[in-house]
Amino acid sequence: MAAESTKPSVLIFGGLNTCSRALAAFLVPLEGEAKVSNLRIVDKYSVHPPTTYIGPEFTKVLGKTQVEYRQANLTVATAIQSAFDPPEEKSDFEYVFDFTGEVRNDRSELIQINTTFNTARLLGLEASKRNVKAYVRIQHPFYETSGKTAALETDDVKPAETMGIWWHESLRMLASIKNLNLVILRIGFVYGPYTNFGNIASAITVASVYGYMKKPMKSMWSPGKNPTNSVHVDDVAGAAWACANWTASQGRKAAETLAGVAVHFHNDKSKVKEVEGMIPHDQNPVAPLFNLVDDSNSTLVSTGKMISSFFGTPFEFFNLVESTVFKFVDDLEDINEQHVEGWTEMLLNSNPPITNTPVSAYMDKYTLDKHVVGLDNSKIKQVIGYKLLRPEFNHENIKKIIDKWKEEGVWPNAPNRSAQDD
Repeated sequence: MAAESTKPSVLIFGGLNTCSRALAAFLVPLEGEAKVSNLRIVDKYSVHPPTTYIGPEFTKVLGKTQVEYRQANLTVATAIQSAFDPPEEKSDFEYVFDFTGEVRNDRSELIQINTTFNTARLLGLEASKRNVKAYVRIQHPFYETSGKTAALETDDVKPAETMGIWWHESLRMLASIKNLNLVILRIGFVYGPYTNFGNIASAITVASVYGYMKKPMKSMWSPGKNPTNSVHVDDVAGAAWACANWTASQGRKAAETLAGVAVHFHNDKSKVKEVEGMIPHDQNPVAPLFNLVDDSNSTLVSTGKMISSFFGTPFEFFNLVESTVFKFVDDLEDINEQHVEGWTEMLLNSNPPITNTPVSAYMDKYTLDKHVVGLDNSKIKQVIGYKLLRPEFNHENIKKIIDKWKEEGVWPNAPNRSAQDD
């Protein structure tokens, strides 16, 4: 057993509503030896009582002696500075995992700048001052890549919409902090137990409704190739840890030599003078960057078929007239009406009825839009030697998600409708 003094002390910022709970459970598992000497998780949410969904297993992780949770406003510099101060008689924090950033696409640009860009800037600057050994930034798949070939890290892919622009701008800013031991982990569409965030969780929920109603699940987008590469939340945790250990052993300069890529400008040039900390448009800072997706090479069709078949229903496409109408409908309620009503019926018909669940069948505009994200994962395997924990998006992994929620009592157990009900 490794001595506690040889294990790093770790900070996780943000991501309580996305992936940081999985990383915390990976670092301090409920069974087995912890990988860290001390773990502090910092986010804006309360956990006692919870003001966001955290799941039953994370609550147990919080009870571990090595784990501390701190609620803080991460848009405030003094709160971040305080979060970096170690507990009494503990060593300084050595590894920092940055999961911060706004993941709701309906937020204004001002909110995106403040909660994504400015927060990352404050964290990066403070981590630099503290000389942390590793700073891992998680980048969600807010990009539009080619539908023909998987994007390499060196490809200049375009950020998707305002949210993607400011997430990407955060990478440029962090890359410009020269003495920050940064590594960027750019992930695919994430899914996994207790992960109620993202496109795949929405698709699983909606597909269950159509299976219940004995109707096909349909997409408004044409089949095409439309890559929608996926990644299990366990691999987000595992790869983040591998990246931290790697960059800590290399240092920034050597890490850049092995894995550095230029992070190009994709913003409004006028913003450079308006937003503090933005890097001029003609500068392309370099940072170590790795793609992380599984080996499924998932597409819109393969993902749709895999999920819908799990619930015993086919995956189909609306015809041209139907899909054209849907794409011009401004009222999301019209699109969501059928499966939201079906989900409510499933919850009420469960035994016992479910009156409160973190899982929703409502699909917002961003989820309903077509997103093309295809990433090549070979670099992280070759350079870091990372081996995927969950290499395939399959029925087994979907079943584990559903089983966990059923065990928690937040997923319906209602039988499918009988034919006479339709």
